[in-house]
Amino acid sequence: MADSHPVLIGGIRAWFYIPIPSHHRRRSGGRGPSRSHRLVRAGQRRSRAPRVTQQRPHWLGHAKKVANQASTTKVSFGILLNLRNAAAAQAQVQAVSDPSSASYGKFLTNKQFNASYAPAASDVKAVQGWLKSQGFAVGQTLPSGQYVKASGTTAQVEKTFSTTLAKYSYQGKTVQTNTTDLSLPSGTSAEIVGAVNGVVGLDQASTLKKPADTEPGPGVGSRTGVQPCSAYYGQKTATAQPAVGGKKQPYAVCGYGPQQLQGAYGVSSQLKKGIDGKGVTVVITDAYASPTILQDAQKYSKVHGQPQFKNGQFSQITPSSSGYSNTDLCGASGWYGEETLDVEAVHAMAPGAKVVYVGGADCVTGLDEAWAASIDNHYGDIITNSWSDGVDDLADLGQSYIDFYTQYSTEAALTGITVNFSTGDNGDATAGGTDLAAKTLGFPADLPLVTGVGGTSVQIGNKDQWLGEYGWQNAYSQLSGNTWSPLPGVYSSGGTGGTSQLFAQPWYQRGIVPDSISKAYGTADPMRTLPDISMAGDPNTGMVVGQTQEFPDGTYWDQYRIGGTSLSSPLMAGVLAVAEQSAHKKFGFANPLYYQLAATPALHDIVAPSAKSPVYQVRTDFVNGLDKTDGLKYQLQTIDTQSSTIHSKKGYDDETGVGTPSGAAFFKAIAKLK
Repeated sequence: MADSHPVLIGGIRAWFYIPIPSHHRRRSGGRGPSRSHRLVRAGQRRSRAPRVTQQRPHWLGHAKKVANQASTTKVSFGILLNLRNAAAAQAQVQAVSDPSSASYGKFLTNKQFNASYAPAASDVKAVQGWLKSQGFAVGQTLPSGQYVKASGTTAQVEKTFSTTLAKYSYQGKTVQTNTTDLSLPSGTSAEIVGAVNGVVGLDQASTLKKPADTEPGPGVGSRTGVQPCSAYYGQKTATAQPAVGGKKQPYAVCGYGPQQLQGAYGVSSQLKKGIDGKGVTVVITDAYASPTILQDAQKYSKVHGQPQFKNGQFSQITPSSSGYSNTDLCGASGWYGEETLDVEAVHAMAPGAKVVYVGGADCVTGLDEAWAASIDNHYGDIITNSWSDGVDDLADLGQSYIDFYTQYSTEAALTGITVNFSTGDNGDATAGGTDLAAKTLGFPADLPLVTGVGGTSVQIGNKDQWLGEYGWQNAYSQLSGNTWSPLPGVYSSGGTGGTSQLFAQPWYQRGIVPDSISKAYGTADPMRTLPDISMAGDPNTGMVVGQTQEFPDGTYWDQYRIGGTSLSSPLMAGVLAVAEQSAHKKFGFANPLYYQLAATPALHDIVAPSAKSPVYQVRTDFVNGLDKTDGLKYQLQTIDTQSSTIHSKKGYDDETGVGTPSGAAFFKAIAKLK
C-alpha cells in the first residue's frame, strides 16, 4: 500500500482541455469547456509531480454502487508508455499529410517510427519488470512498445495503484471501475515514473463502446425496408397515405444495393476502367466476430451480381474461441450485424480491395487493443471504425484513455494509415434541440488525426445516378386520423456533429471552419469540429445488407435495410481505396486533402431543404418487426430537420463537414495529386 505521498500518474500528448480544480465542473456530457479549463497544446507537459492521468471517474456521481469487487477477482488492464519527441512527431505529421508540403506522402515505416518516436526499448523492459515486481502477470506488449498488457487480482491492483475497485450500475450496465485517483507507490523509480503515461482499462464505463448504427443488425432477426417501399428514390408514391401540403409523398427506398451506391458516388465510372481498389487493404475493427461472416458476404455479392471475395482477399484476426470476454456487458451478438454491415459496405464500394477484419475480445479494452494492434502491425492502408464512446468529456473519459488514442492516431498518420471513425447517430445529442445542456460529440471521432465521417440522406435515381443529397437529421410524424401529426415531426436521429470539448482546432481546419462553429462554446481559441466529410447514413436511404439471423421459423440468411454513420465510414473507406488505386498513391491521414478540396467540384456541398419547401417521405415498418401478422406501421419522415444546434448549409458545416464525394469529379481531382 502506498504511503501518504503517492506519485500520481499522467502526461500530456495532444491538444485538449485539462481541468483546473474548480467547483464549477459540469456534469457528464457537459457542454464545452468552462472557464475552469485551460488549453494545452501538443508537446506541452505538466510537471511530473503530481501527474494525474486517471482521476476518480466523474460518472460515479450518476451511478449506483452494486458492491466492492472481490479481492481474488482477476483484473486485466494496460500500461500506456509515453511517446518520445512528441512535438517533433506532430510537426512531421503535418509535413507528410499536407498536400502542399514537399514531404507530402513521405511516410515512415513502422521501423522508422519506432526508432524516432516509440518508447525506448529500455523503458519498455523496465515497465515490464516493474509490473512483475508488483506481482502482475505481463501479457502481450504491442510492437511499438507503447502498450503493455497485464493482469492480476483485485487486491494486487488496489495495493499497487492505491485505489479500490467496485462494481457500479451505470446507464443500464454493471461495470467495474476504480473509485479514487490512480497513483504509483511512493519510491517508484524515476525511470518508471518518466516512462508511464497512465493506466487503461480499470474504468470500464469510460472505455465501453457501442456500434454506431441506428438500427443494428441483431442476432435475433428483424426486417426493415419492407413493402410498400421504393426500389429507387421516388419510385412509388404513398397514394394511400395522407398528403402533406396538398401533395402525396414518396415511399422511402427498400434499401440501396451496391450498384446504386457505386453509381451515386462515382465508383461505377472507375470500375469500368478496371479500378476497383486492387492493391489496397482496408481494415475493419469491431468487437467479437460473426461466425457466418464470409458465407454471408459471399451470398450477398452473388445475390447482387457483384464479385465475390477471391481466395485470400478476406481474412480475420480474432481471439481464439475461448478468448472473448464481457459478452453480456457488450451484447456480443449485436456486434455481428456491425461486422456484416462494415464488410459488405467496403466490398460493395471497393470489390478489388483486400479486407482484413480485426475483432476485439470485448467492447471495452479488447477493442482498444485490437484497434491499436492494427496500427502497430500495419495490417492495412485504411482502417474504418464504426463505433464510439458517445461522450466527449475529459472527466468521463480519463486522460490516459485520451492519450492512448492520441498516440496511436499519431503513429497511424506518420506511417501512412488512413483512420476513419463514424461520428455517431444522435445529432448534437440535444434530442433535436430540446435538451441543449446535453450537447456533445462522441470520442474518438474528434481526434485531430482521424477522419470523422458524418451521414447524409441521399437520393439515387432509376439509373443509379445521384439526384440530390441532404444532411441526415430525421424527425417523424405519426398517423392521426387522416393527417400526419405533429409536423415537422419529433426528432429521432441524425449524424453527429458539432464542436469538440477536448481538442483545439487543427491546422487543416483553419480558414475553412467558421468561428460560429469552432467557437460555439464561447472559447477564445477555435476548437476541433466534426464531421470532416460525409456519406450516406440516413437509415431510410440506407443500404441493404445480408446476414444470417435467428427467426421464429429458423436460422437463415436474409436481408434488411440499415443505416447510420456505421454505414458512412466503411462506404468512405471503400471510396478512398478506389481513389488510392486510381491515383497510384497512399493518402495516409486524409483530412488535409479533404479540406483542400472543400468548395470545389470534387465535393457536393450539402445544404438543407428550405423552410418553405421541406422534404418528406413515408416509411413502412412491420408492427412486430418481422412480418405482416400484426399489420404495418407508417411514419412520415421530415428529411434534414433543422431543429438542433447543427445545420447543413453552404460551405463547411457541422452536420456534413466539407460535403460528400461528387462522383467522377472527386476521382479526377484525386488523380491530379502528385
